[in-house]
Amino acid sequence: MTKSFFIHLATALYFILFIGCSQKTYNITPNQFKGSDTQRIQAAVDEAASVNGKVVIPTNNSNGSDVWLLDSAILLPSNTTIILDNCTIQLSDRCRDNMFRSKNVGIGITDPKWVKNIRIIGIGDVLLRGADNPRATGDGARVLVSEKQPGRVSYGSDAGKEGIKQKGDWRNIMILMAYVDGFKLKNVNIKQAHAWAVSHERVLNAEISDITFDSPQYQNINGKEVFVANRDGINLRHGCKYFRINNITGVNGDDLIALSTLGIDLNPEDKGGTLNSTMVTSRNWSGPQDNTEQVFITNCQTNYTGVGIRANDRASIHDVYINGVTTKARPDTPPPYGGSPYTLLVGGKGYGQDSQPGKINNIHAMNIVGDGKCLILIEQAIADCSFMNGVYTGNGDQITIYNIDKSNISNVTSQDLIKIKK
Repeated sequence: MTKSFFIHLATALYFILFIGCSQKTYNITPNQFKGSDTQRIQAAVDEAASVNGKVVIPTNNSNGSDVWLLDSAILLPSNTTIILDNCTIQLSDRCRDNMFRSKNVGIGITDPKWVKNIRIIGIGDVLLRGADNPRATGDGARVLVSEKQPGRVSYGSDAGKEGIKQKGDWRNIMILMAYVDGFKLKNVNIKQAHAWAVSHERVLNAEISDITFDSPQYQNINGKEVFVANRDGINLRHGCKYFRINNITGVNGDDLIALSTLGIDLNPEDKGGTLNSTMVTSRNWSGPQDNTEQVFITNCQTNYTGVGIRANDRASIHDVYINGVTTKARPDTPPPYGGSPYTLLVGGKGYGQDSQPGKINNIHAMNIVGDGKCLILIEQAIADCSFMNGVYTGNGDQITIYNIDKSNISNVTSQDLIKIKK
């Protein structure tokens, strides 16, 4: 063999090794970085973005703790995969922010750009937990209080502190995604969320599966029972399309799953990016792109209300397919708000101008079971909907309650809805 042969062979091997290394996907862990837990996890995310890799958050924190404690949100850019490996992540008592948020939205961002392919995947037993003593809880209409009291209030250790915002906002949401095309959340346990556990604004092509919640209406803080408002499980706000939601269970202080397009009156000043709302993006409805459609919900169970669908005025929610939702009160947990009003709500009132006829359409639900005040509650004009194979086990007189004149209902069919006498 000639000398030139070995030179060519060495060159070829070099290029093979170089290309192989350049295409390698690196798994990065925050234990490779220095700083607070928040700083180390964010540094790992930023490093992963530069090499198109994954971030693995392990059980053991190199600081000697078995908990990763966050003082502010971890911001996730495009093409980010977070692997939660049998770990516990908790919001600190200093934190007044999300746990995870898409990086393209936040305070002062009025024109968010789309990001894509964000994944948060749990392996084994993963716990995402709210603060032991949260600074703020509830939605944007809730005034912070330190004691249980009547009115539109919710607990917060920031209550009464001068110069600090005295109402909730979108920072109380544990996982907040907006303008994301391609989102996956799988196999996590969420405990004591500060308001909605997971919320989406203008998100496309999402898969949410194998999630459990432990977020009751009341929480014990420093030996005192306090009220925490709006502890929904999963929320879909404006413009959510092509969702698969499967195997969602647990204890909630409000809807397990809520689809909502509300407060849509055009306001040129509402561009999002402020702290005046439970939405980080604009509440304006900009046309069909802000409608919610093609949502598939299967195999869900909760102690309170199951699925709530709410739209008002011109906005539309349509093509929602539900198969398998059960609501059943638990003897070890007080029923929120005096008891579950429904398993399925189609067209909730009280959020602005009534939904225009036909805007809520093609809602098809089957295999639903519930023990609330009714099985199905209809409060707005709906069209082309079907409900079948339902079992009502509650004490109410009616399986389906229409809080609207039936002349506003078009082509709605019910089949095999039965009441089990107690």
